[in-house]
Amino acid sequence: MTQTQFTIKALAEALSNGKVSSVELTKEAINAARGDTNNCFISLSEEHALQQAHDADVQIRNKASSFLTGIPMAHKDIFCTKHSTTTCGSKMLENFAAPYDATVVRKLDDAGMVCIGKTNMDEFAMGSSNESSFFGAVHHPWDSDYVPGGSSGGSAAAVAKGYVPFATGTDTGGSIRQPSAFCGVTGLKPTYGSISRFGMVAFASSLDQAGPIGLSALDLAHSFAFMAGFDKRDSTCAKRRDDWLDRIKSEGFTPGHSPKKIGLPRGRIFNEISYQNAFETARRQLESSGHSFVEVDLPNLEHAVPVYYVLASAEASTNLARYDGVRFGHRCNDPRSLEDLYRRSRSEGFGEEVKRRILTGTYTLSVGYFDDYYVKAQKIRRKISDDFTATFSKVDALMLPTTPDTAFKLGSLNDDPVSMYQQDLFTVPASLAGIPALSIPCGFHNDLPVGLQLIGPANSEKTILEIACEYQKNTTWHLARPHSNSVLEKF
Repeated sequence: MTQTQFTIKALAEALSNGKVSSVELTKEAINAARGDTNNCFISLSEEHALQQAHDADVQIRNKASSFLTGIPMAHKDIFCTKHSTTTCGSKMLENFAAPYDATVVRKLDDAGMVCIGKTNMDEFAMGSSNESSFFGAVHHPWDSDYVPGGSSGGSAAAVAKGYVPFATGTDTGGSIRQPSAFCGVTGLKPTYGSISRFGMVAFASSLDQAGPIGLSALDLAHSFAFMAGFDKRDSTCAKRRDDWLDRIKSEGFTPGHSPKKIGLPRGRIFNEISYQNAFETARRQLESSGHSFVEVDLPNLEHAVPVYYVLASAEASTNLARYDGVRFGHRCNDPRSLEDLYRRSRSEGFGEEVKRRILTGTYTLSVGYFDDYYVKAQKIRRKISDDFTATFSKVDALMLPTTPDTAFKLGSLNDDPVSMYQQDLFTVPASLAGIPALSIPCGFHNDLPVGLQLIGPANSEKTILEIACEYQKNTTWHLARPHSNSVLEKF
């Protein structure tokens, strides 16, 4: 195990001081990604990246750069990019080339970041292990016999291995936070509507949210500032007024410190996590920094997983209806009729997990079951959201485990989808409520990383990021890296 300080902040200082050029960084990042044995990437964009790096070096020399200019990064392969294919980890979109860039892609391009490629992911972001990708499973960066988590497993593993200091992800029910915890990196699911979903391929539209994955909470604050903002092309994007995000772009993020009251949910499920000692040690560390803890009740939390899988599957069934073999995506050979075209194109193009969720969602939306499943799930979703609202009238933030356990072995849950879905036990509640949640590394259990989760009320990213920065100032778990030839360590 090694420890590295090569965060976005450190690289930005090195670029600004002329210790390294963006072209040098980018070449090393691409070379390392080419030799990746964890299957983190679906595609690399060498020519495009080197041009971006050259432009970034010019901006830096001319003092026209932002805090992120010249830093290599990677996009989860769910964001549309003009310079490369956008596959969503699916045979259905294996050769799809988008005619435009997603808003997130454009914003980070405008900030001067250098995209070296697109990261592997569970097919259409449906999965908790990154094993459902048409392009093969991603392997855990610390132990290749284990999963990295999903669906943003490629992004989390690429950051953990040191190929890039930052990658984008998406989080519908935990797909940023769970792989971040498994891989020992830091990941933020912002408030729903904070970041535009335009050009981000839809899974469940009332839940999907883009977010950053990096080494530290400080890095996430910097990247989130450039990713966030209103976009009229996304009807769910909120008009927020966050002066602190505007200040980050010009001054950087200097986290403040004031004691916060943090809630610890009561309940048997929280006492059964495998890494209880690491979680308790993290609590004591935060307590020593002046934060206080109180126990709180979230009575409907136990219903979150079934509610999530009813609603997410229903929305997936609707969103994925567009892949019919007619307009774009995979098309079967020699269809005998229109019905045959639809049936075979979809059967051949989608993997097993995606088919399972489409069928589940179609069933819950069907006549005779809509009220019993979909409507009832929406009512319970409201109760879960109300529980959070009531709790945040008493505390500033909540601290939960990110996952029930460490990463599990590849293939171990493939025949047990219910157990796979239970991996989202602690992450789906915040997604259902649309509130921000952050996973940070807090130690190891059985030689694998584990994470804790900080959750706040809507638009409270600053609060939870400051708590996380305080924790990471006094610990080094977020800097621990697996044995690797991290490109960033060469500089």
